[in-house]
Amino acid sequence: MMHWIILPVVLPALLAPLIAFALRHDITLARTASVAGTSILLAIALGLTILAADGTTHVYRLGDWPAPFGIVLVLDRLSALMVLLTSALALVVLIHAVTTGWDARGRHFHALFQFQLMGICGAFLTGDIFNLFVFFEVLLIASYGLMIHAGGKDRMRAGLQYVVMNLAGSTLFLFALGTLYASTGTLNIADLAVRMPEIPIEEAALVRVAVILLMIVFAVKAALFPVQFWLPATYANAPAPVAALFAIMTKVGAYAILRVHTTVFGPGSPGTEDLAGTWLFPAAIVTIALGAFGVLGARRLMPLIAFSVVGSMGTLLVAVAVFSQTATTAALYYMVHSTFAAACLFLVADLVVTRRRTDTLQPEPATIQNGLFAALFFAAAIAMAGMPPLSGFLGKLLVLDALREPGLIGWAWSAILVGSLLTIVGFARAGSILFWKSTATTGPSPEPALDDGAEKDPALDLPPPATARQVAPAMLALAGLAALAVFAGPITSYLEETSAQLFDRQGYVDAVLSPVEER
Repeated sequence: MMHWIILPVVLPALLAPLIAFALRHDITLARTASVAGTSILLAIALGLTILAADGTTHVYRLGDWPAPFGIVLVLDRLSALMVLLTSALALVVLIHAVTTGWDARGRHFHALFQFQLMGICGAFLTGDIFNLFVFFEVLLIASYGLMIHAGGKDRMRAGLQYVVMNLAGSTLFLFALGTLYASTGTLNIADLAVRMPEIPIEEAALVRVAVILLMIVFAVKAALFPVQFWLPATYANAPAPVAALFAIMTKVGAYAILRVHTTVFGPGSPGTEDLAGTWLFPAAIVTIALGAFGVLGARRLMPLIAFSVVGSMGTLLVAVAVFSQTATTAALYYMVHSTFAAACLFLVADLVVTRRRTDTLQPEPATIQNGLFAALFFAAAIAMAGMPPLSGFLGKLLVLDALREPGLIGWAWSAILVGSLLTIVGFARAGSILFWKSTATTGPSPEPALDDGAEKDPALDLPPPATARQVAPAMLALAGLAALAVFAGPITSYLEETSAQLFDRQGYVDAVLSPVEER
């Protein structure tokens, strides 16, 4: 049995208490350990992605107990992709937090950050729905602490709403698990895929209840209408690096929908195969509309970006709701794109707001390095809105191409195209206020060159210019978006194979439920 599969869970799980108890009094040591650990996690994730690229489903059985009796972690193309996406995003965000000093504004940032990575990676690798709940709780507990990092009344208020909403979701999750276990006698994903077709249609009422409850729970995680209202306040008030990391949090909900409802409740399951898509598609359409109108009406920069995340989740879930290989390929491409686009926007916004001292969208004196920040903001906004030449355009094009069936094309194309137009208008309005009207109102300000040793000028009482290290994470995220566009061909080919493996239910079942002695 290959032990590399468990490392994305074990590494941050060991590193977090080490930082919390042994290194918490020395920020330099804590930073070093956290950055080194996250870099190693990225290397491991890259190795696991290469390992899974041949299409083999790898299973790690804890204690060498066979499924469904023991705990299993499952590595296939999809889970490897999500772990790689998480680790790459985490390293970019962590560098930003360190270089801007956000990590030093409260206690235990790095320990909570590692616990968060443990929960997210575990959720992507687990082969059991109950352990999916466990990892959900781990990442949520860590996110509670990160959400209120550095304190503040608004942040505490938004954090309380976030906690209450997710506690309600966790309660529903337990109800769903109990209902599903009472109906099937198992919570292992592969074993559920075997048992679901055996349930007579007339006895499947409880299973349908469990499906709906799970859909509600995953909708909460994915910020899907009508339970999306927690996201704008949470993301807008969270510290910018935390909001950037949270860009992957909503993708956990989307991943859970794909994994569970494709493998367990797909074709052959009595009375449940179309249940998820029936409710998911219209909810995703409304989510796109809410996100677009939120962007258009926002009066502050951080809520504007938060609403754009809501809209992007609607676009992603419109494709997921079709539950076809073509649509899933488009959804996966757009998932990777939207994660980096949202994170880039939050990182750029942090650089801007730090120097404006407010995120209110109103003309103010031009910031230091106004041209640099304007270029970064508009590049990230172009990516999020889905305009060429970055990957957002290709992602939305793939989604539109996958939704050409009668009954889908009218609603989906109208929502995505109109939503994109409103998002473009909203970002253009915000950018012109932040960078053009401010300059026109106050006159051009000198733009010092990037200088790692820049100091604040007490005489002018101005914040220092952003250093090269502070700007680098946002530029790395933009580089990732450009790479997604340049290498769209091979990336899409890999994602097509990923979708095909996801829909190969029998292959997943055979790999997970094979007896131990056969390996």
